[in-house]
Amino acid sequence: MTTEPDNSVLGIGARIIDPSGGSNQTRVRAYNERLVMSLVRRHGSLAKAEIARRTGLSAQTVSVIMRSLEKDSLLVRGEPLRGRVGQPSIPMALNPDAVYSIGLKIGRRSADLVLMDFVGGVRKQLHETFAYPLPEQIMSFVNRGLEQLCNTLDETARARIAGVGIAAPFELWNWLEQVGAPQREMDAWRAFDFAIAMAEITDLPIIVQNDATAACGAELVFGRGREFTDFAYFFIGSFIGGGLVLNHAVFPGRSGNAGAFGPIPVPGPNGGAEQLLNHASIFVLENRLKDAGIDPSPLWMRPDEWPDFGPYMADWIRDTARNIAIAIVSISAIIDIDAALIDGGFPTSVRSTLVQAIKQAFTELDRQGIREPEILEAQVGAEARAIGGASLPIFSRFMIDQNVLVREPV
Repeated sequence: MTTEPDNSVLGIGARIIDPSGGSNQTRVRAYNERLVMSLVRRHGSLAKAEIARRTGLSAQTVSVIMRSLEKDSLLVRGEPLRGRVGQPSIPMALNPDAVYSIGLKIGRRSADLVLMDFVGGVRKQLHETFAYPLPEQIMSFVNRGLEQLCNTLDETARARIAGVGIAAPFELWNWLEQVGAPQREMDAWRAFDFAIAMAEITDLPIIVQNDATAACGAELVFGRGREFTDFAYFFIGSFIGGGLVLNHAVFPGRSGNAGAFGPIPVPGPNGGAEQLLNHASIFVLENRLKDAGIDPSPLWMRPDEWPDFGPYMADWIRDTARNIAIAIVSISAIIDIDAALIDGGFPTSVRSTLVQAIKQAFTELDRQGIREPEILEAQVGAEARAIGGASLPIFSRFMIDQNVLVREPV
């Protein structure tokens, strides 16, 4: 669901319009500008000659585009690269301060608001925890949080906010038994419309995406995803979810829910099949801690600083690793992925330990007939869903579909 942006709010870059449909000169130019910025984002910085080589555009066309983008402060010059024949090459990079965006992540135990710059840097983050999310509670957090985030910017910078991207699980009213949320109260999400609710708070454009899909997009653009053509991405939050990248692009599927790995069947304790989310989610660890009389609130209060939960953590990592390894084999049997990237709402030390355990569990499974993917740590981290949400307005207005990037020469 997307509301139409009001160009007057966006300031810098507002003239870059949606290139879909038609092929008049204005639209073609907008597409080429997006192409240049998308290439620069993917590679960090590029000189004019390299952009011309990768896009097939003439050197003159690239010069005109880059001068225009530099004039709008979307691109900035790097240090000249000397040592070659002729004039020194000047790489151009995205200007972090050119555009800002706000990301809202709604989880089943916590919510985050982030203010992100044009290159994915988080300028400010707000965090709130709860027993379970309710619409009025979330909107109260957003109302307070938007004001705090915007107040960190001066008037000129506030005019450069591209919009608000919302990353939330689809069908928040499902799987309530696992997290102890009451069906009657959570049913309020069935009729909730983010666009209508947000319009009462802000006139910024609003884009909504599945939280794990948004996190996958963040990893693709800002993390290790740039290294692989096709990969599966797992994000372990309250429930495990994920995303699928094919040909350097997130594949959302017909309903936007492709790569929702939680329902993948894995062996249950009694010999039957159960869903992956019941064996590889943080709520599993939460419930084990509760049963042992241990306060599980640090799991949500400080996702980057978990205390040592001793054998409960070790058992959870072992069980989680085995079941994710089974899921990776299942995915690899259907799609010839290069890698499986693992991330989650926990400290990087837990992620490292978990990935090593997944690798070991993977070697113990029957893998005959599949091409084995690399199993690696993702890079963006616990804030991937919020960063993915904040990326949505920026990509919508300033970038092109990642599929175009695969056409560039090696």
